[in-house]
Amino acid sequence: MKTKITELFGIEHPIVQGGMHYVGFAELAAAVSNAGGLGIITGLTQGTPEKLANEIARCREMTDKPFGVNITFLPTVNSPDYAGLMQVIIDGGVTVVETAGNNPAKWLPMLKDAGIKVIHKCTAVRHALKAQSIGCDAVSVDGFECGGHPGEDDIPNFILLPRAADELEIPFVASGGMADARSLVGALAMGAEGINMGTRFIATQEAPVHENVKAAIVAASELDTRLVMRPLRNTERVLTNPAVERLLEKEKALGADLKFEDIIEEVAGVYPRIMSNGDMDAGAWSCGMVAGLINDIPTVKDLIDEIMTEADSIINQRLTGLC
Repeated sequence: MKTKITELFGIEHPIVQGGMHYVGFAELAAAVSNAGGLGIITGLTQGTPEKLANEIARCREMTDKPFGVNITFLPTVNSPDYAGLMQVIIDGGVTVVETAGNNPAKWLPMLKDAGIKVIHKCTAVRHALKAQSIGCDAVSVDGFECGGHPGEDDIPNFILLPRAADELEIPFVASGGMADARSLVGALAMGAEGINMGTRFIATQEAPVHENVKAAIVAASELDTRLVMRPLRNTERVLTNPAVERLLEKEKALGADLKFEDIIEEVAGVYPRIMSNGDMDAGAWSCGMVAGLINDIPTVKDLIDEIMTEADSIINQRLTGLC
């Protein structure tokens, strides 16, 4: 299948792996790229330029296909060494950078001069238009269904994607609720040029996370995610567990007086304990409503092959048959 996204990134299938904290390691990125999609290493999981350089080198040993690196720009007092991270991305021959969080405009000239394509994650059409205006090559349009940070507008993809198609000139992929061939075909019908999958890729054999994490996603329904940190306007969709329910009780009790320090136990530094150690009650971790559509733990190749085969069937048999 050829779309503007496959042509832009030099990939076979219009499927992008989302950058996920303590999930986007070389093993998963290489598996996605080898299966014809675009794998993504999560830069801030590595933290330092030296560690990221090593992870890029590891990925390069596992695949000769294009892969990308996610860099999230955080409003923190002690910022990561973004200049150093960008330099090792360039030196490592990475061809795509997925940016998220704050405006990436400062870093675009450096990346563009190196011939790197930039796709920025957006949760609103106005943000996507801004990304387009500063020179991003593509955007990932993330609907309210998505795991992680869905923004504060609460617009689901059935509305957000057609609105993006109406306004944007650059290509975009759909993110949030993407799990299978139906997701891909639906996203294409609404104007996207591909899909971005996060939660679905966690529940694969190659995902380098604890088996408890994969089992929790398979066991979950579409009713099992919660929105936390809404009072702080830093909304995150997470899978429910006792720590998450405790966090929500704190938010309810404290109301407008809630501060980040009040919930730090439930949200800070929990990802290694969950993703690496399988301590599923350690705190809040990002998970999309799409968990309700995930019932197995296939290999990445089997997953992508099935999506593409079934998408062809939907387009050329079911939809054609309706005409």
